[in-house]
Amino acid sequence: MGSIQKRENYISWDEYFMGVALLSAKRSKDPSTQVGACIVNEKNKIVGAGYNGLPIGCDDDDFPWEKEGDFLQTKYPFVCHAELNAILNNIGMDLKGCKIYTALFPCNECSKAIIQSGISEVIYLSDKYEGSDIFKAAKVMLDKAGVQCRKVKVSISSLHLSFKEEDV
Repeated sequence: MGSIQKRENYISWDEYFMGVALLSAKRSKDPSTQVGACIVNEKNKIVGAGYNGLPIGCDDDDFPWEKEGDFLQTKYPFVCHAELNAILNNIGMDLKGCKIYTALFPCNECSKAIIQSGISEVIYLSDKYEGSDIFKAAKVMLDKAGVQCRKVKVSISSLHLSFKEEDV
């Protein structure tokens, strides 16, 4: 055998899939919150990805992006969350036993979709809204349905992507 050893500073599966979720979030048009999600099957194959945004056919320029005010003048009744988009945008397979990586712990509505789709594990980066009732309800449902939830463990704090040809 040769003396060259394999590269040792490669990223873990969790870092890779959370990175895909974070990259997906960069597609969001929401000016205040960009969230992404990535669904992975038992063979570590990506089977779905999504980000928070308006449904297909709803022009981003025709709907509000406000966080406060009259309900119909805010983004909340119109935006589809990243987790639901990832589920709806999956490659057309049964999601039973899959994992979902998401930047933010899922809300109660996305948790319902996660449970109904058969996803068995939620891996999240941030749980910054954990005190609110929406997220308390989400945790109760996920727990009762037997969906495992864990905060992602990473050994890196950031990852740089370059689109320069000379960096390839």
